[in-house]
Amino acid sequence: MKIRIVSPIVGDWLVNESIQEADQFKSPDTEIDGACIEKGPTSIESTYDEILANPYILEKVIEAEKDGCDGVFVTCFGDPAVDGAREAVSIPVIGAFRPSALMASAICNRWSVVTILKEVVPLIRNLARKLGIEGNMASIRDIDTPVLELDDRDRLLTRLLEQIDKAVVEDGAEAIVLGCTGMLGLGKALKEALSREGREVPVVEPTAAAIGFLESMIRSGISHSKVTYPKPREKERIL
Repeated sequence: MKIRIVSPIVGDWLVNESIQEADQFKSPDTEIDGACIEKGPTSIESTYDEILANPYILEKVIEAEKDGCDGVFVTCFGDPAVDGAREAVSIPVIGAFRPSALMASAICNRWSVVTILKEVVPLIRNLARKLGIEGNMASIRDIDTPVLELDDRDRLLTRLLEQIDKAVVEDGAEAIVLGCTGMLGLGKALKEALSREGREVPVVEPTAAAIGFLESMIRSGISHSKVTYPKPREKERIL
């Protein structure tokens, strides 16, 4: 099985770290490689950023199918270009939101997302509404930290734990979803810190959820419905 991780931002740091993260969760017989876009935003924190990145994400997904990949993970919690990519290819294509949201909904009654910035909260609400699981969400909280500042691990952990605590105590969350694929390698540390505080709430890591979901689809021989995502009609497109 071969999975390609497509980073929707310019620069290779996210795709490289995502591959390392995914290697911890993949099955032994799964091969994972990656690609990043050459044009577009350096981070995705708005619908505007997503739209700028979309054409280049589509190119990378189409390349992945031509290269013989069995599935593609677009490593972003906002699922950019996923719907369009599903129309363009037959192999399974997923982002991070849907697998994470479905996993959280399967393990508890109400869960919260802790994401990066207030600006992305409406995007996440729209994704939840589209998936039909908005009623399962206790809250969406943010840590007021841009994607390109997530490399300060100590500060990131502190801010995450602060918002997770509020989500559990004030919002009634029974599980937490990390709302950015740039929050890498934090699951174990967060679970240990929460356990020390007596909070036995699961933490869903988006990359782990996405890789497991994608592997399951591929092994089951299932891809997206071509009734829902029909192949675009052939016509002239001036790009």
